[in-house]
Amino acid sequence: MEQLSRWLGGAELRVGHTYLPGNHWKDIEGDIGFLEDWARWRNADDKRMLVLNVPLQERNEAGVPDGEVRELLRRGAAGEFDHHFRALAERLVALKIPDTVLVLGWEMNGVTYTHRCGPDPENWKKYWNRIVTTMRSVPGQEFRFEFTPNRGRDAVPWTQCYPGDDTVDIIGMDSYDQPRGMSFDEQVKEPYGLQAHVDFAKAHNKPIAYPEWGLFRNGDNPEYMRRMLAWMQRHRPLYHTVTDYCPHGVWQCDDNPDSSRVFRSALYGRTPEDPQTPAPTEPPAAPQLPDQCMPLDLGRWVEHWLGGKLCLRLDWWSRTG
Repeated sequence: MEQLSRWLGGAELRVGHTYLPGNHWKDIEGDIGFLEDWARWRNADDKRMLVLNVPLQERNEAGVPDGEVRELLRRGAAGEFDHHFRALAERLVALKIPDTVLVLGWEMNGVTYTHRCGPDPENWKKYWNRIVTTMRSVPGQEFRFEFTPNRGRDAVPWTQCYPGDDTVDIIGMDSYDQPRGMSFDEQVKEPYGLQAHVDFAKAHNKPIAYPEWGLFRNGDNPEYMRRMLAWMQRHRPLYHTVTDYCPHGVWQCDDNPDSSRVFRSALYGRTPEDPQTPAPTEPPAAPQLPDQCMPLDLGRWVEHWLGGKLCLRLDWWSRTG
């Protein structure tokens, strides 16, 4: 986090995002040493937010067939696995991170994970509701629960998996630059795409988030980077966390230099604004460009957001500079 902040010119990083492994139930119960490190990071500053992805089943990436997934969902809906999630809630409270955002069973509309929804949406929703009820029953908790599908229809329409407003606090979306050849406008307009996500969240009076986004099938695509940053400025998600490894990334992946320049220039030196604060009607005067800088055109949305033209520092390639 410190190195990324330096790469972004000292930008204040308020959101840390990590994942519980889904190999065994003890992983999902939070019996993982790195949670202590994240708890220290979160508690060092009251303005910080910790986001934790939580698998809903062990063997979560083991290619479990639909028939077995269907049976696991039935057992979960009946309460057989409640105690694992109670243990996780108690662990997080004990670590003094009771306000963690919990992304339960992410990308449930796809086929990758054992916690997928497709084999039995009704029992999936019942299982989600049991988990949330169980975790909310732990004294001291202040959790927020996030429902986060893949963008688009994928295996099943993600709206069929939505468990209800009472147990969902945030409606997220994982959105990568895919499939190959799909423009950003098509990603917005496709069924169950970016616009459908925003509209659904508004209809349910929930904030949106983008816990995973980044490049993918279309390679180094600075136009996608500009448009996604502008989309988020327009719709003000509660938070976003870019996926930063190849092929998706912009800092630790050298395969995407053009997109990296766009991302770094857009966020260089930024301090996050309150997402509920509206953008000013008139942008402030453009700041003086520092020495050793080359002007960079990011488009009017991002320039409005940042308050003027930006420049590319000539030392952009140094990750620790």
